[in-house]
Amino acid sequence: MFLAKVTGSLVATQKTQAMVGHKLLLVEPYRVDPADGRRLVATGRTFVAVDTVGAGTDEMVLIVQGSSARLTPETRNMPVDTAIIGIVDTVHVGQACLYSREGQA
Repeated sequence: MFLAKVTGSLVATQKTQAMVGHKLLLVEPYRVDPADGRRLVATGRTFVAVDTVGAGTDEMVLIVQGSSARLTPETRNMPVDTAIIGIVDTVHVGQACLYSREGQA
């Protein structure tokens, strides 16, 4: 699993039948800053993910990739490589709160 931020959405009017009706979002993975372990930083990569939880733009989410992305009930038998499986409420490392959905730290 990876921590990521939803940065946008994607519309594809022509796609395989298995994908019809599924929302596609752009996500950017985040990690703990190696120089300052008290904040999160973007990795600079972007992925298209199938949304299985109703996430929206600017929300911090949990994503899975590879075969794990096809193991949810919503994505089984779909040609996907990245899926959003959770919306993050808070991220704590040690005593520091690196992210709070309430405060958008």
